[in-house]
Amino acid sequence: MTAAPRPLLVVGGGIAGVTAALEAAEAGRDVVLVERDACIGGRVLRNHHYFPKLCPPTCGMEINTRRLERNRRVRVLTGARVTACREDGGGYEVTITHAPAYVTERCTACGACTPVCPAKVKDPFNLGMAEVPAIRLPHPHAWPKRFVLDRAACPDGCHACRDACTYEAIDLAAVERTETLAVGAVVLATGWDPYPLERLPELGGGRSPDVISNVQMERLAAPAGPTGGKILRPSDAQPPRRVAFVQCAGSRDVNHLAYCSAVCCLASLKQAIYVKEQLPDAEVTIYYIDRRAPGRNEEMLTRVAAMDGVRLVKGKVAKVEPNGAALALRLEDVDAGRIVRAEADLVVLATGMVPRSQDTSVFATVIDEDGFAVERPGLAVAGVAHRPEDVAASVRDATGAAARACIAAGRSA
Repeated sequence: MTAAPRPLLVVGGGIAGVTAALEAAEAGRDVVLVERDACIGGRVLRNHHYFPKLCPPTCGMEINTRRLERNRRVRVLTGARVTACREDGGGYEVTITHAPAYVTERCTACGACTPVCPAKVKDPFNLGMAEVPAIRLPHPHAWPKRFVLDRAACPDGCHACRDACTYEAIDLAAVERTETLAVGAVVLATGWDPYPLERLPELGGGRSPDVISNVQMERLAAPAGPTGGKILRPSDAQPPRRVAFVQCAGSRDVNHLAYCSAVCCLASLKQAIYVKEQLPDAEVTIYYIDRRAPGRNEEMLTRVAAMDGVRLVKGKVAKVEPNGAALALRLEDVDAGRIVRAEADLVVLATGMVPRSQDTSVFATVIDEDGFAVERPGLAVAGVAHRPEDVAASVRDATGAAARACIAAGRSA
């Protein structure tokens, strides 16, 4: 009797991982999708708008979650991570570690627990820019729609949330557990982290609250963000009159990230539109080394460059420092051929994408000189784990990775 084919393993539940899992499942393969966070969606759901259509990412992700709900071939494991892996008969044997399920599948997201919770934590979804109760829905579009509990924040002896839950969905004594799976092939879609602001002190990163990153700017503009969608200076909660975007903040720099992260120019163009739509009288300046908007994205570049109150200045910013209530920028204006000073009320650093190579090490992956994972037979790589790219490219890349994994798993079945 022929053994059943092993499932595919997809590691990472962002847009690349979800796409790879769905494409493989809809091609007839069983799939196990492992996501370390409590819900899927990754960094895409932290965006205010997709580029270039400028529409909310929630609609696209909702289509994918509906596909997941309908497809019985995909098993989604959230709050889980792969902690061991060994090659086994042409495939892999992996150990999956599940975080303690303090809120169980019995949760209906009724919300009765949140008002009684006495503890507050920094909101991970909003990048720590707001505080939320220790027990809560991770964000309005979370899937699975299940509450999470930051157990470490609970006061000693507190069980108010458990007492308020009429569905008996809270287990304050939950513990970590593991399971072992045999899989035919693996797709790594472990995503990326933004380059830390704190490593850019010369640009004000980590020194001034009004120097923020491009990913923080997305949350400021988002309705579910820390300011309810209002673009405000973190220092005084006032709308900025002058906004400066600093391109290649830590990118294309041998002291930080040697590579171009591919999306930063387009992200700043998009965010300049956010500012002008919300604050039409604001002055927006984009300081750049090169303007990289390939293909039809050139239309977005010319659109933003033609806006009243928007300037694109060719020049590398060398220093950002406080100047009273404002920020002073020192930079080389290449076209003018001189060093100049400028001022802004809010500075947005276009920080680059850093692959999560630590999340791929358990698979003994080969990492290139920039930290991106290199494929090998039976182990496909998708999205920004593979190379810097935007959402559309990640979706295409994930579809190809799913196909390669299906072929490899077929050989090992």
